[in-house]
Amino acid sequence: MAGHEQHYIMPRPEFDKPVKLAIVISPYYKDIADNMLAGAQAEIEAVGGSFEVIEVPGALEIPTAIAIADRKSNFDGFVALGCVIRGETTHYDTVCNDSSRAIQLLGLQGLCIGNGILTVENRKQAEVRADPDDQNKGGGAAAAALHLIALTRKWGAQTKGVGFKAPSEAIQLAGTENGPRTA
Repeated sequence: MAGHEQHYIMPRPEFDKPVKLAIVISPYYKDIADNMLAGAQAEIEAVGGSFEVIEVPGALEIPTAIAIADRKSNFDGFVALGCVIRGETTHYDTVCNDSSRAIQLLGLQGLCIGNGILTVENRKQAEVRADPDDQNKGGGAAAAALHLIALTRKWGAQTKGVGFKAPSEAIQLAGTENGPRTA
């Protein structure tokens, strides 16, 4: 068991312009969710950011809500918060694996997501991890999203000039770099 080992915590990123995040949370275990939310809010406010809280019924709905919010709104990043406590059936494994996999896939598509969905064996483990004065996993998830937003902004304007170009872009570039194309 890991206990209370010391881990390195990166310094908070700094932003030239404000950041806006969506905190997508499942309050299935309300007291645990409230603690995680408090930690996430404090971390976002510490960098001068703003946020909107979006509640969904369970951990499986969190990735879908993030995808909808990304398509329909203008958030810089997302914080996924929830808690899954092992029960008597394999439903625990399904919820843990599928929610995590979906969040990872959204991240690989370029979304800045801090995954704070707790997957624990019992309520005591959840309480310790959710407590903003203890392990503060809600704050850690917000910090992860903020660091990814900072990377996106750092590299957002940089291009390497290699790779696939859409046909319209390739034609436009062909006319400007190498002169007009002739048949």
